[in-house]
This record gives sequence, structure tokens and C-alpha cells, in this order.
Amino acid sequence: MSLHLETDVLIIGGGLAGCWAAVAAARAGAEVVLADKGYCGTSGVTATAGPNHWWVPPDPEKRAQAVRDRDARAFGLADPRWMARIIDTTWRVLPTLADYYRHSVTAGGVPHYQSLRGPEYLRALRRYAETSGVRILDHSPALELLLHVDGSVAGARGLRRQGEGGDWTVRAAGVVVATGGCAFLSKLLGSRTNTGDGHLMAAEAGARLSGMEFSTYHTVAERHSTQTRSASYAFADYFDADGRQIDTGGSPDVTLPLARALLAGPVYATLARMPADLRAILPQIQPAILLPFQRQGIDPFTQRFPITLHGEGTVRGTGGLRLVDDDCQTDVPGLYAAGDAATRELIAGATSGGGAQNSAWAVSSGTWSGQAAARLARAQGRRAHQGVEAAGGAGLRPAAGALKDAAALTRQLTDGVRAEMLPYDKILFRRGPVLAQSLATLDGLWRDARDRLAPGAAATARVRAREAAALVACARWSTATALARGETRGLHRREDAPGLSPNLAHRLLTGGLDTVWVRADGTTQRSPTQRSNVA
Repeated sequence: MSLHLETDVLIIGGGLAGCWAAVAAARAGAEVVLADKGYCGTSGVTATAGPNHWWVPPDPEKRAQAVRDRDARAFGLADPRWMARIIDTTWRVLPTLADYYRHSVTAGGVPHYQSLRGPEYLRALRRYAETSGVRILDHSPALELLLHVDGSVAGARGLRRQGEGGDWTVRAAGVVVATGGCAFLSKLLGSRTNTGDGHLMAAEAGARLSGMEFSTYHTVAERHSTQTRSASYAFADYFDADGRQIDTGGSPDVTLPLARALLAGPVYATLARMPADLRAILPQIQPAILLPFQRQGIDPFTQRFPITLHGEGTVRGTGGLRLVDDDCQTDVPGLYAAGDAATRELIAGATSGGGAQNSAWAVSSGTWSGQAAARLARAQGRRAHQGVEAAGGAGLRPAAGALKDAAALTRQLTDGVRAEMLPYDKILFRRGPVLAQSLATLDGLWRDARDRLAPGAAATARVRAREAAALVACARWSTATALARGETRGLHRREDAPGLSPNLAHRLLTGGLDTVWVRADGTTQRSPTQRSNVA
């Protein structure tokens, strides 16, 4: 049975940023519908984590120093003004959750607002949204955006996977894309819904992306586990198969030496250096971190265990939809982006926003975009009486006729993306010729998706087909910008160009579907002498 709704604001995605956007829009007086691919309150990477937030008291010098420290690590691509905005908004907004979340309290009786327990955090946000009047559509993945004839967003269309099933269509004055990043099916815990769907939908409507080359963040985990809790591994020692200790260089970032060692053979770790007091409270801080060891009968504090590196793609990378104003609006009028769906270069530049900055970004960008969408609805109304057109293409409407075995093609596309975006020697140790070959392969996969990939009749098949198209699209944008950035800067490492290039001290924009393009974003030039030679 089809569901047709009209509303002021539609939020696509029910994770951290999506919930904050829904709350902000509703508290601003808008009627709000939130459509989540999974169950709002449990889906996404935050629900399995213990997020900390960038939390700086309202002392002018402390905040200025926090911005300077972060900007110094951003390789020239961040924006201090946005950092200051995020610190202020997070400080003001996060405590409003107190009626729905039981914060821990310091010895002095002060609520500890900045660090929260992921599962409880998302459940609290759901209650906050529902109490604010938000209508939530669970298990209702969006498939495509709807556009007015003038190119502005008109809503979205998707399907319902539970209950009576059927399609849903929501007409809205403003739409916020909060679908998370793209983890390229790396098996990172909580990331199964993070397949780049929002990126593709927005790009089909005319949006551009920024920072997609910074998609190489990896996190250590026990080899058979999807748990990536990097704090515990600050106390790890690593060994090769012969028992020789691996020199990680003394840096907190052990990704590169471990990746090189893993390319040569299995790597093992032990957490023997973790202090006894921290071991005792670890089950309370990170309840799930010890479960994989307990199930295998391993004591990680006295025994060595095999490890792997899970790629996080743009989840803890920085790339995403480019924002054109302080309201987090994309190039498409009325379409906003929040959280990991948007670029985080504004706060992180060429390095990861990690947990603290990314969580604060989700709170702030969600708040700004939700408020802006509500203002838009008040100003122009819903325009529901006007005709619209669907923007979706690959995975929905094959250009050359449907292939009979769509399931096989879907698997071929997803396997092809994983083969280009997950191997360490391709994603972490980039080289021009390898990137060019990957891009050619991905271009071929896109043609297959565009020409032959049909959604099928079953709900799961329709979702998987669209996910496959989005994965290919995100992989092409990431690879094309990595090829264009002929230097090593932050997360982006080129084996054939190991140094920084002054000619590339700016963000790179990318977009396009059948033909992917990359060009410099002139607004990020740090000096008038810095120019780009990227076409």
C-alpha cells in the first residue's frame, strides 16, 4: 500500500545528525517527517559507539586556542569560523537532551554532557524527536529525490520494508540528507546502511561533493570482529607471525606501519600495557569491546590475538556533499546536508574529525540544517500543488533495458567496488597508475549500473540495487579526486608524490554521473599565490 505525505521538512536518515535535524526543525515550528533506512535509534555507526563531543567552555581564549590547535592539524583546508560556530552550537544544544538521557555526573555534581553511550544516546534522541512531534518512518529507505521544474527539491520517494509495505512519497518544502558516510561495505560495525545513498541522490539533483579523496581512515580491530574502538589500542603492542615486535614509529597513528605489515603476513597484538584501573572499568566504558575475545576464549591482556584494519571510507574521513552557506544547504535549493553526508573539511581539513569533532559536527550541522529547512517552509510554503519529477537514475531506471539477472549484477558491482576501495595497497598507498586503472574499472561498473541495473520487484532487491549504484558512484568520486590530488596531504597519501604541493592547498570539488569531473574550490585558497593546475 502506497503512503503519500505532505510536510514542511523531510529528514532522510535517522542517525545522530538526522535526529538532531528533526528535533531542530520541529522545535522551530515545522511539521517534520523522518525516514530511516533502518530503525531510528539503532541504525548507523553512532548507535554502536561511545561518542565524545568537541566540548570547550565559553571562555574566549580557550575556544580560540581550541580552534587554532585544530586548524594547525588540518593541512590548510579547514575554516576557523566554522570551527568556532560548531563549538558554540554544541555547547548550547547538547545539554537540551538532558530530559531524555541520564548523563553521568562528576564528583562535583556537574553533569558530564560531552561523552555519551551510543545506544542510549540514539534511543534518547528518538524519544526527543517523537516528543517534539516528528513522524518517524522506520525501515523506509529513500531511493530518490523529487524536484520542482525550477530545480529546487520537492521531497523524496522510497519504500517501506515492514508493515503493509509499498512505496512512500513525501512532498516537502525542505529536505535534509543525513544518510551518513560511505564505508564501501568494509564490515565496519554499524556501517551496513552507510552505502552513499544520499550522496548519489543529491548528485543526481545537481549537488557537488568536496574532499572525497580523504576517504582512507582505517581502525584496528581483532581480526574476526567488526569492533573498532581505537582508544583501547593506544596500549597495544604489535607482532609479526615470527613474534618480532613491529615498530609503529611512536606515533598515535599506527595505520601505515600496520598496513605494510599486514600486506606481508598476519599481525598480532596484545593489550598488556593497559593499566589495571582502566581494565577494570573497560566493560562500563566500552561494553562490547571485550565480547569478541570472550567468545573465543582469549585474554587480550595476556595473550596475543590477530588483528585487521577496517576501512571507514567517508564515515571518519572528511568527504561529502559540498555546503554553499551557513545553513548547510547544498547546490540544490532547499536541499541540506548534515553529519557524515556532508563534507567535514570545514572542521577537519585533510585529517579525520575522529569522534569528538565529528560528533559535534553532527549536532551542529543537524541543528543548522533543520532550523534552515523550517525557515524555508515558513517562507515559501510546501508547493505541494506543483508538478515534480523524479531525479533517480542508476539502479532504478536502466538506460539500455533491464538485465534479467539483476541480483548477479548487483553482486558484481558491490564486489567490484570492494576490490578497488578496500585493499591496503590501493587505498592507503596510492599511486597514479593504480588509481587510473581503478577509475577505469569503476567507470565500467558505472556503465553497467546505469545501463542494465533494474530494481526488481522485491523490496530488498530494490534497496540493494540502489545501494550498488551509490557505492560505485562514491568510489568513482573518491578515486577521481585522489588521482587529481598529486601530493600527500593528511589522510591522502601518494607513494609517487610524498610531499605537500603549494599548488594544491585548496579543496577539490567533484561531481558528475556519466562523466566525473574534478576542479579546485577557489574559496579555500589560503594565499593569493596558491593556484591549482587541476582541470
